Amino acid sequence: MADGRTYLWTLRHSHSVTDNSRSCRETLTLHAQPAGTGGTLRIVFTEGPGRYVPGGAPLGSGDVGHVRGASLNLHEPGAVRALLDAALASGWQPEGRRVVEIDGWLLLGEAAAARAAATKGH
Repeated sequence: MADGRTYLWTLRHSHSVTDNSRSCRETLTLHAQPAGTGGTLRIVFTEGPGRYVPGGAPLGSGDVGHVRGASLNLHEPGAVRALLDAALASGWQPEGRRVVEIDGWLLLGEAAAARAAATKGH
């Protein structure tokens, strides 16, 4: 729940091949519930220089982050909530009925800081 709205979320790992190079990506999708009461948000983390997404050992499933910096596990409800809050703060409006895709790397720093603050006292 966020701002009185309930969300169902899913996490998907996928691969793409461009110029003979394989790239991993994690897509966190949030759907407003009940269905049809709001838009769908896709937060996408694509592997790149200085960034990691799970592609097997030694990384855990759902781990995304900067090699030397912020990271989150996208299977943790608190991490998903922190990303949702960051998306809302950056202007995503759940009232829309369309699918919106956001580059997760733009939200990671703020979400990881919020997650760390939330877990500090526990």
